[in-house]
Amino acid sequence: MAYILALDQGTTSSRAILFDEAGTIAAVAQHEFEQFFPQAGWVEHDPMEILTSQLACAIEVLGKVGARPRDVAAIGITNQRETVIVWERATGKPIHRAIVWQDRRTAARCKELEESGVGETVSNKTGLVLDPYFSATKVGWILDHVPGARARAERGELAFGTVDSWLIWHLTSGQRHVTDVTNASRTLLFNIVKGEWDAELLRVFGVPESMLPKVVWSSERVGEVTTTLGLGGVEIAGIAGDQQAALFGQLCWKAGEAKNTYGTGCFLLQNIGTGRDGNGTGFVRSKHRLITTLAASAQHRLEYALEGSIFIGGAVVQWLRDNLKLIGSSAEVEALAAGVPDSGGVVLVPAFVGLGAPHWDPHASGLLIGLNRGTTPGHIARAALESIAFQVADVLEAVQSETGTPLAALRVDGGAAVNNLLMQFQADVLGVPVVRPQVTETTALGAAYLAGLATGFWAGPEDLRAKRQGDVRFEPEMDAGERAERRGRWQRAVERAKGWSE
Repeated sequence: MAYILALDQGTTSSRAILFDEAGTIAAVAQHEFEQFFPQAGWVEHDPMEILTSQLACAIEVLGKVGARPRDVAAIGITNQRETVIVWERATGKPIHRAIVWQDRRTAARCKELEESGVGETVSNKTGLVLDPYFSATKVGWILDHVPGARARAERGELAFGTVDSWLIWHLTSGQRHVTDVTNASRTLLFNIVKGEWDAELLRVFGVPESMLPKVVWSSERVGEVTTTLGLGGVEIAGIAGDQQAALFGQLCWKAGEAKNTYGTGCFLLQNIGTGRDGNGTGFVRSKHRLITTLAASAQHRLEYALEGSIFIGGAVVQWLRDNLKLIGSSAEVEALAAGVPDSGGVVLVPAFVGLGAPHWDPHASGLLIGLNRGTTPGHIARAALESIAFQVADVLEAVQSETGTPLAALRVDGGAAVNNLLMQFQADVLGVPVVRPQVTETTALGAAYLAGLATGFWAGPEDLRAKRQGDVRFEPEMDAGERAERRGRWQRAVERAKGWSE
């Protein structure tokens, strides 16, 4: 039997998933890796552990079905976005730990750049905002804080990449230094109107051009894995940042279709087609502090999406588990939260690393409010789950204000999407149906689709649409008055959390 292998490199774990011709999961392997927090607001990973955990998953998942490399038609790669790795071209060794997308150490640098007046230029070219979330200031920090790094970069000795580039470099033994358009669009260095690295932005952020990977399409044959890694000869043919991969995997290929992924963070994307101005020549910037980003496409053309990024989604459940010790495993949170009829007036704003869209406040702090003598762990767990849904509602409200088109339904995926309590509450606070596909691993599925379309494993997009079945639909049950009251309480709490650390 032939398979597509998806390498799904996430923020807290590496996974490998085998998909068969029907688009169903044949096997999964997963390994968590260590998170480093050197200072408050700093988040780092070990690049070598990312690599070794991902390779181990790939070999393990083949073993689960008795497959060999010749049984794999292609590899699709999807990855945590914005996370920065800088490594030596000669040895392939990183010069610093990976600085993770959640990291806030460059907040002051972003503020300095904004005050210098370059914010409009950056946004007009990238569709992004000046925020430490994105890659460029992280690269600059490494170059300025690792002794000799900037001089080495100027001499062409160092390479920069997001995690997809790092993996592909090593999978091909340094023969291919590439990234795709979706990952490039998250760096603050890529002009998404022209579809190329931008010389002016490289000067603004102080990143030498020699460090950059070549940009390829998301669905394109880019190289074969070398024989020493247990996947010899298998072709890499799909690349996309995790959220764009999920948008593609949810079959949101037409303007107006939207999905939300519940992972470590939450990411709501709506496809807006080949151009925001109606004639396909470019995009119009968001008026509601959303991001305009590039979507993954099998058509080898620039397509756009509006995105709202939430920094703490499923990670709030990990916080309940690891910090508060309220649960022994993440899977226990639904039962604990279901033990009470509601949150008992408790509101949790999980602004542990600031607030993302539509607020973009790096100084906001987490807030737990509404406690009383009757508050139980169940109320806190329920407030934690509700905080995820409320954040998604804030972003969707901004998206609808932007497009003027009410959403018919929200497609959902990711680890927390299996939580029925959360999905029902999400439908309630949105007032629109929530649709969960049978295969919720749509991030990996999107990467697999991109690779399979590039290599002819699947005949075309309509072939994929015909295979989709088994959706679960959650209809809103909360009345409009209660919805407004609950949203109002949440929004008042968010205002208290904003700027708390300034």
